[in-house]
Amino acid sequence: MEKLNLSQSLKKLEEITEWFNDQQEVDVEKGLEKVKEGVQLVKSSRERLKEVENEFEDVKKDLEGEIEK
Repeated sequence: MEKLNLSQSLKKLEEITEWFNDQQEVDVEKGLEKVKEGVQLVKSSRERLKEVENEFEDVKKDLEGEIEK
């Protein structure tokens, strides 16, 4: 799976949700593929959110260091 940014991941998760909502009868195999894809998107989004949080903390520390000078 290609690495997507957060916006792309959320859009893809929305598309998966819509796919399920649009089905009269869900093909079990296709549904399983969609669930697996969704799980991977959630995992990668959580990882990216943690990275972003750490980046914000670094910026905050840098800013606080500049203010104290």
